[in-house]
Amino acid sequence: MNAPATFDRDLRADFPGMVTHDGQPWHYLDTAATAQKPRAVIDAMARALGEDYATVHRGVYARSAEMTLAYEAARRKVAGFIGGHEDELVFTRGATEAINLVAQTWGRANLKAGDRILLSQAEHHSNIVPWQMVAAEVGAVIDVCPLTDDHCIDLGAAEAMLTERHKLVALGHVSNVTGALLDAPRAAAMAHKVGAKLLLDGCQSAPHMGVDVAALDCDFYVFSAHKLYGPTGIGALWAKAEILADMPPYQGGGAMIDRVTFERTTYAPPPQRFEAGTPAITEAIAFAAAVDYVEGIGLDRIHAHEQALVARLRRELAAMNDVRLFGPADSAGIVSFAVGDIHPHDLGTILDESNVAIRAGHHCAQPLMDYLGIPATARASFGIYSTEADIDALMAGIARTRRIFGRG
Repeated sequence: MNAPATFDRDLRADFPGMVTHDGQPWHYLDTAATAQKPRAVIDAMARALGEDYATVHRGVYARSAEMTLAYEAARRKVAGFIGGHEDELVFTRGATEAINLVAQTWGRANLKAGDRILLSQAEHHSNIVPWQMVAAEVGAVIDVCPLTDDHCIDLGAAEAMLTERHKLVALGHVSNVTGALLDAPRAAAMAHKVGAKLLLDGCQSAPHMGVDVAALDCDFYVFSAHKLYGPTGIGALWAKAEILADMPPYQGGGAMIDRVTFERTTYAPPPQRFEAGTPAITEAIAFAAAVDYVEGIGLDRIHAHEQALVARLRRELAAMNDVRLFGPADSAGIVSFAVGDIHPHDLGTILDESNVAIRAGHHCAQPLMDYLGIPATARASFGIYSTEADIDALMAGIARTRRIFGRG
């Protein structure tokens, strides 16, 4: 087995949240839910909130102009991170709002009664509910693609389901439950063949592997800063420029306008058209700092590091005859599992006593849990700061839990 990629220094030292309140190592294995923040991001946000702070796009004084430049530089940095251009990237409150934005603007403008939307059994609620809402409003129909035996989206089945009535295909690039990676270029080719657009939920791919939206050939790509070692409350929607240009505004207010009179309002071009009101200035700057931090380490090295940890954990769990593993063997940074008849909540609670933090529950993917025939899974997910010691602590905690439940 390949050992995790080594970094030039101890990256855990960059993350003040990786110790307990009494100074003990915290084995944080819930990065798929939200990533810990490096000091570089915390410091960037503190500076933006402090000595650098001013509003953007409005003031004629120097600090406002400087903050405006920093805010738009952040947009350029985040767009470039996924291979896009700054005029194609809209800052949102997160991936959830980004999907809702597409549903309520592009969806309402382009979907009509009888049109179809294709999702998969593996989708996060955020990539289900917004489409249900717009479908109910316009009379569109949602189809659901099944999964393969190793819980990947079955693109063969999807291709057989697609018709010219399908206007949108919306899929997770990497599953937040199984870590299964979608063959996005193939999905794009299938969607475009019938005239549909492809939206990718990139929350679990952007932090863990290199992303190039041009190579993926998607039409929309969404992701959140807080899973990329950045702050909460901000994310991004990338869309092809010609699609954004035809989309109506999402919300009305300041900053998204060209000119307002009581008789008529004209709107700013994208992306400003979709950013009503005072934006998340400090969060955007910290978002860019997170991108800088990740790029400084290298997405290839991060991916190799996490894949090696996944391989070891899956191998050790598979050696236990009462453990059920979910997802493919090469899952991206995520391992979901169940230990016999021990409820994941009980496992998570006992692990916490040993300073091991995992996610236990349905992971905002209840349709997937129903598909798998289980109420919940235990999920360990890795990040830049994850180490072999985290796996050691997790396996020791699982052994202890089995003994407590008389399964050892």
